Amino acid sequence: MSASAAPEASAESNEGQRRTALVSVLAAGALVVLKLGTGLVTGSLALVSAGIESSGDVVAAVLTLLAVRLGGLPADANHPYGHRRAENLAALGEAAILTAGGIVVVVEAVGRLTGGGQAFETHWYLFVVIAIALGVDVSRVVVSLRGAVLYKSAALRSNAFHFAGDMSGSVAVLAGMVAVGAGVHQGDAIAALLVAAIIFAAAGRLIFENARVLMDTTPAEAHARAYAAISELGDHVELRRLRVRESGGHYFADAVVTVPPGQAAIEGQEMSEEIEAAVLRSLPDSEIVVHLEPRRQGLSLRDRTLSVALAEPLGRDVHDIAIYRHNGRVSVSLHLKLDPGVPLAIAHDVAGRVEAALRAEPGVEDVHTHLEPLELPLVAHEARPTDDAERDRISALVLQRTGHLPRELRLLHTDAGLVVFVSVAAGAESPLPAAHELASRLEEDIREAQPHMSDVVVHTEP
Repeated sequence: MSASAAPEASAESNEGQRRTALVSVLAAGALVVLKLGTGLVTGSLALVSAGIESSGDVVAAVLTLLAVRLGGLPADANHPYGHRRAENLAALGEAAILTAGGIVVVVEAVGRLTGGGQAFETHWYLFVVIAIALGVDVSRVVVSLRGAVLYKSAALRSNAFHFAGDMSGSVAVLAGMVAVGAGVHQGDAIAALLVAAIIFAAAGRLIFENARVLMDTTPAEAHARAYAAISELGDHVELRRLRVRESGGHYFADAVVTVPPGQAAIEGQEMSEEIEAAVLRSLPDSEIVVHLEPRRQGLSLRDRTLSVALAEPLGRDVHDIAIYRHNGRVSVSLHLKLDPGVPLAIAHDVAGRVEAALRAEPGVEDVHTHLEPLELPLVAHEARPTDDAERDRISALVLQRTGHLPRELRLLHTDAGLVVFVSVAAGAESPLPAAHELASRLEEDIREAQPHMSDVVVHTEP
């Protein structure tokens, strides 16, 4: 999805959630009037209790509407993860309202059962009221569930649970009226207690689910999917840590991945993008931050040497690492570059620390460090009149060594001397060591008896 399309989709999602929540408010208000009014007129405690519960739903639905509006606000400096958890807070508020309504129902029902209050008579229109209530409840559950799935809204999902409780409560009220009609005078009070039990169950579920989210409890399923997606990328990705949190149906993940110490930054960036793409495939509605760290375990001796040398603050570059194995022991040599302004005494201390760290490696007998100044940019000048003879001589050497004229030949004059860049042809199937040997031999040929040359760079091509 493009950057411009994303805000439009988000705005459409928020508007859809607001419409769904508003419909819930209107439906809950209608049910309050229908249930509570009919219950008060007929004296049915079950209907009065159901009306009280629906009154709580009106307040809860209003809270949901406000939470959806707040949750749709974009992230800001004080809320970098957005405002989606407002929906979870609203769901806890709804749970509190449900619990309070359930307590009122229990108190009234127990009073009716123990006080021996007079029973009410059932009438046909009571069954019509319950049928209408059931129809409204079913429609609210379907609409809220669809909205919760479509918009990944915790508040709409909690509303669906409430409305399912209302529907179960309406069924209990219907059963109570049937019982009263059959001669069980306490059927209405018993039905009211069943409604209270349904209310407490719904409230408990809401508290459990939303408190887990607010406490940053890891969403196990989402974590498992993200972990599997990263693990399937291959052995080159070593996952050290993965954390996933949820906010209003949106997932935020951060992963710590180790890479070889010598891996280039651009390779690390490519790996990060590969990991992000894999997680987004498994958790489409998510954001992930990938942190790369140098690998410390399972490294070859060469990588460990590179890691130790680059860990030195004054070390600027490492090259020509060579490892020699003899009689079960190992010797290591390396070239370590530092800034030209570093005094020899300090450079020697740096080399001493690097050598001491490497000698502590298992099997390493001795370490030899060659210190070099880091090259500074040089001022270069293009061709001089005398360069034609130099070009002819170098071209003849290339032809003699390779059987082909140079593909490219360039001369630069610097204060340090002449620099030669030459590209030559080699067999396409030639092993890399053979191509390197060819380049080294040709470099020696060009340098021979030419003390004015500062550097020769030979590039081999198939």
